[in-house]
Parts: sequence; C-alpha cells; structure tokens
Amino acid sequence: MRGWNAATFGDTMPDYDLQDWAVATDEAEATEFLAGYAKDGSALELGVGTGRVAIPLAGRGVRTTGIEGSRAMADQLERKLSGGEVRVVVGDFADVPAEGPFDLVYCVFNTFLLLLSQEQQVRCFRRAAEVLAPGGVFVLQLSVPQPYLLTDRQSMHTLSVGLDRLVLFAATHDPVHQRVDRQQVVMTEAGNRLHPLAYRYVWPSELDLMGELAGLPLSGRWGGWQGERFTGAGMHVSVYQKPTG
Repeated sequence: MRGWNAATFGDTMPDYDLQDWAVATDEAEATEFLAGYAKDGSALELGVGTGRVAIPLAGRGVRTTGIEGSRAMADQLERKLSGGEVRVVVGDFADVPAEGPFDLVYCVFNTFLLLLSQEQQVRCFRRAAEVLAPGGVFVLQLSVPQPYLLTDRQSMHTLSVGLDRLVLFAATHDPVHQRVDRQQVVMTEAGNRLHPLAYRYVWPSELDLMGELAGLPLSGRWGGWQGERFTGAGMHVSVYQKPTG
C-alpha cells in the first residue's frame, strides 16, 4: 500500500469515535488492569488515538502520556481534555519519542501491529525498555493470528448491510512479511468513503523473542483484561517486565 505511514489511519478518521465498527468497548476492564501496574506512578500509551483508555487511566491518578502518529487523531483527543490530564506527543511510536522513566508502557487493541516490519516492532520493544523504570512493565493487547484467515493472498468480506449503507473489507496478504493491506469501503447514497489499514501480524512466540532481545522477558499472558485463561485464540494480553537489577 504505497503512501502508508504512521499518520495515515488517523488522518482518514476525522470522526473515529463515531464509527461503531472501529471502537472497542473494553476501556473499563483495560483501565482496571493497567492501573494495577501503574499504581500512582506514570504511564505511556503507544498509539493513543482519541484517548479511549488514556483518559480514564489518567482519571485514576496515573500521570499519563500518549504518543499518536496522526495530528488529526491527536486533535480529536485534545478536544476532549479539560486540562492537562493526558500529555500528547505527535510522532512515530516505533521510536517511542517520550522521556521516561515510566512505570508502565502499553499498547492496546492491535495498535502495535501498525508497525509494519519486524525491525520496527523490535525497535519499539527496545525503546520501551529504555524508557521503563526498573521493574516497570510493557503491556500489549493483540489478536492471535488465525491461520485459516491467512490462507489466501486476497480476500473480501461484508461487514454490514443496511438499507442505505454497505461496508466491505478488501485485503491482500503477504505471508513472507506477515503483512496485510486492507481497504474498508463504506458505500452510501451520498457517496463512498475509503479507510485504508496496513498491519503486520505477529505470533505470541515471536513477541516473546522480541521481549528477550529487548531485555523484557515475558511476565504473564492472559486471554483478556480480567485474567482469563489464554487459549491461543482471540485476543491476548501480554506483560513484559524490566528487571529491577
């Protein structure tokens, strides 16, 4: 997908919070889980978006910073803030352009997959390790890749059908680089809208190796924010911890 960069997704979503197909609804559970690690310290969200998790986490007394690649998306977040609850940094979160130390660095809802190469993902792990305080944790919420969805080089499926609205997903798959380029097409009587998305899927075992390379060994993995047993399907929440010594 030529022209894709860290800002593309957010720049095509000027009304992200209004898209019921785009927004997760697990912020209460995520906030409770993350606050348990941050306590009354500091946290950094990678790919903060419009602050779905960062704002309630800051409301728990956690000093929260968010990195966002899209100025348009960051503007949506800043319009929600009444003061300085969340400090917003616009930049590529592969480089983690924020000064630590943080007690918690986290990335939710598959946002980590927007880093499109293994090199970028490894770099992100290493930078997260650099800005974490000793004993701090890096938390990732990701989908486990499902092999049956990755057997074809191209695919199309229908997300929703209405009297005046049709939403389609069209995608191409590069198995060598574990990359999917996807276009969401929203068709209405008023016209069509395109929402591109590119991502690199990553297996849990590969994540664990990235953590080891960065000096962040796996501390725990669950099937969700409430400590559900990890079964190898659906979403997982993985915690990588920086040694205290």
